[in-house]
Amino acid sequence: MMTRLSTRLALPAVLAALLALLLVWLVWVWQPGAVGEADGVTHRRLDLAGEPTGGDFRLMGVDGPVALSDFRGKVVLLYFGYTACPDICPTNLAIIAYALKQLAPAERAGVQVIFVSVDPARDDPDRLAEYAAYWDPAFLGVTGTAAAVAAAARRYGAAYRIVEQSDSAMGYLVDHSAFTYVIDPNGTLVATLPHATPAAELGALLRRLLAKGD
Repeated sequence: MMTRLSTRLALPAVLAALLALLLVWLVWVWQPGAVGEADGVTHRRLDLAGEPTGGDFRLMGVDGPVALSDFRGKVVLLYFGYTACPDICPTNLAIIAYALKQLAPAERAGVQVIFVSVDPARDDPDRLAEYAAYWDPAFLGVTGTAAAVAAAARRYGAAYRIVEQSDSAMGYLVDHSAFTYVIDPNGTLVATLPHATPAAELGALLRRLLAKGD
């Protein structure tokens, strides 16, 4: 029988292998549907709730308060989702992780990914830190009170709603929009990318923004 320590040591290797397989599938096999199509019978991808205007916000990470303005000088990729998301979030986060792996180390150091959970009832900062690290150790997971999350989401037009699942052990899912918000080193929202924007397209945009900041 594996000891608890052995199990914990084996988990990162298993997750890394699963991520590698998902990336291969995304790059070579998967063909995304149109934005706004259903991602399953009970889990839907929503459109924007309003026009994204951008702006600063302050939420909580595993090491304390986190503000978007803390990352001035870097390009920020902002994404709203939740850790129990069965399909939409893993797809987007895997693509983002793959795009970042194609950057040179100096370029990669100039990009920060922030994952905002819209499910604060289940996603505390510790859970978010563990989840974000599955995709990349530098990804940052944050959340806050329901009111604080809603205020941040409104700035970016992010939509989400609770969907009760009485026949599921999870209790509920969260339908949500699936846009990646690109914020330049000055803190200005410069792009709102749709679900599953190809890694090559994302990488090219990041390089252009990083070059402007040199």
